[in-house]
Amino acid sequence: MTKSFSGKLIEILKTDSRFVDDEGELVKAAVIDRAWKIDRDLVKLLLSEPEIKKKFFDEIEGHWIFNINTFIEYISDKNFLANSYTRFRNKIRLNIDGKFMRERGEVSLVWPYKDCVLEGGQTKEEEKRKEIFFNEILAQDEIDRLFDPKVLTNWKRYTPEGEQKVTEIKRDEKGIIRENLIIKGNNLLALHTLKTQFRGKVKLIYIDPPYNTGQDEFGYNDNFNHSTWLTFMRNRLSIAKELLSDEGVIFVQCDDNEQAYLKVLLDEIFGTENFVNTIAVKMSEATGVKMSHAKLRFPKLKEYILFYKRENFSGFVEIDKYKHPVWDTENNIFLENFSSEQRKELSELEEKEINTEEDVNKAIEILKDVKKVSLNQKIKTLDITDSDKIQEWKFENSYRIIKTAGSLSLAKKVKAKSQIPKQDVAAELSKEGVLFFYFTDFNKDAKDPRFRVIFADSNIYKNPCDFWQDIKTSGAISNEGGVKLEKGKKPEKIIHRIITMITKPEDIVLDYHLGTGTTCAVAHKMGRQYIGVEQLDYGKNDSITRLNNVIKGDDTGLSNVLNWQGGGNFIYCELMKYNEAFMDKIQFAKTSDELLKIWKDITENSFLNWYVNPEIPEEAVTNFIEIGRFENGLEKQKKLLAELLNKNQLYVNLSEIDDVDFKVSKEDKELNQSFFGEAYNG
Repeated sequence: MTKSFSGKLIEILKTDSRFVDDEGELVKAAVIDRAWKIDRDLVKLLLSEPEIKKKFFDEIEGHWIFNINTFIEYISDKNFLANSYTRFRNKIRLNIDGKFMRERGEVSLVWPYKDCVLEGGQTKEEEKRKEIFFNEILAQDEIDRLFDPKVLTNWKRYTPEGEQKVTEIKRDEKGIIRENLIIKGNNLLALHTLKTQFRGKVKLIYIDPPYNTGQDEFGYNDNFNHSTWLTFMRNRLSIAKELLSDEGVIFVQCDDNEQAYLKVLLDEIFGTENFVNTIAVKMSEATGVKMSHAKLRFPKLKEYILFYKRENFSGFVEIDKYKHPVWDTENNIFLENFSSEQRKELSELEEKEINTEEDVNKAIEILKDVKKVSLNQKIKTLDITDSDKIQEWKFENSYRIIKTAGSLSLAKKVKAKSQIPKQDVAAELSKEGVLFFYFTDFNKDAKDPRFRVIFADSNIYKNPCDFWQDIKTSGAISNEGGVKLEKGKKPEKIIHRIITMITKPEDIVLDYHLGTGTTCAVAHKMGRQYIGVEQLDYGKNDSITRLNNVIKGDDTGLSNVLNWQGGGNFIYCELMKYNEAFMDKIQFAKTSDELLKIWKDITENSFLNWYVNPEIPEEAVTNFIEIGRFENGLEKQKKLLAELLNKNQLYVNLSEIDDVDFKVSKEDKELNQSFFGEAYNG
């Protein structure tokens, strides 16, 4: 039987393993992709069969020219492979990083401009810049240049004694910078600048980025606002991952607007296997204006914190438990001759993953002199009559107040013992190797006696789990740190909880959406090293003001809880602007006349794109003025001027620190050399 032309084509294409799946079926998408690239091996295959060669190649003076459009049109026709590849059993063949989705077993989030870089350089929250100024398609070498480390300038050290010159940058014996740092400038470029010194050294990243609500600081082009936000986040999260240590974690706070997309994006960057929790945080009360819309939708009370880890994360340092506000009346037995130190020793034994007989013996020894009495009887012996003060006393002494519970399996274990210790409270192991405590005088004839001892402090102080509803997020927090933020300010307690659970004093904490500085303020009070990056200008409410208040003894927020008295210091510096300074001037201009003056300044003092003639013809000036008369003319004029500027010279690259055009001072050169170390090449 003679094969059809399609049959011959399919057969010859299947001889190339790149074009077949694991079931032996031809993959049209793979063939078309290689055709567009004029793949040599594909062309050779097609030339090897005369009939196929005749159809898809044109002869010109003895040379055969591949007719790509004809070939792709034929392959793409819906009737080609109609009886095979388009059958229901075939798989979607979306290719990600060289592997088909079915092989990866993942879900990918795809959007316009995913493979682009969004510089995103606004300086004020209300600017609402158009991303077209900054989201331009760059060649790879241009992107590499954009991401080159930048020169740092305007160095200052803030101390309790006031602002001082920076004379050195401290490092530890391993060469790691041991300074608290606040960097002003574009956070994407700042992260790439930090990479030279902090790659793989950050233990905790917490960010509270713009939520893309349409009313926050993420004010880019509405036509692509969603895809622009994802690009903006992806660019920054990808480099942030490189800064994390292999034991590090990242917490990203968000709300409903982008939460679902952000989760998939984080899965893609950090890996689904490194997802830990989605934490819901109660951020407001069921009161106010939002309740007037309760008939239309459920009022919004919560936000989310997405929690991801790196591969070697070993678990929480300490669980930040919260106090349950109501006393459980079943906690009605008091333990005499039992100290807080002894309770701590028992807690340390309980926290072990697997207990041993040695742990049991230690616990029995700790509990040997303990005597149980009625809680009411104990209270009668105290010189306290006020009910509020009695409640306060109960909470303070919860480590030695208990309740009892039954357990058939544990009762069976204890009843089987040949000898029970002659003391009021003893210890034993469960079948799973878990330590538990019990009263020794229980009724051994009872099937399920209430004899197991449960300490009140283990119930009063609860693990917050993945629903944090115990943190006050309104009212008093507005003045924390002596700064105000109308929307989006986070309470110090949220950051305190995260830092407590994840870090030790020597660990580094990073926040590259710093805002008014909550993360760094709490880290400072807790004795953690921190790095903060912020590009927006919050004036008198910015992070520098707040951290200055902290080192001078700020008594708001968690200062009383942490017994904060002030002290410490931090270094402030900025990414050194060049063309970015002109971008700012363009953005802030109010009239066409102002823009004309800026244009003259740009042609004389900035780096222009290669195709721009620095001489301004009179005709161009006339056309520029004419544009300003039309609707949105001022915005169009701003766009035109922004396009003149070379975006790779927005900030001064470290590699060009000695270029006289940038006028980097001797002091700045010395400090950059100290900061960048071996990466400095000035």
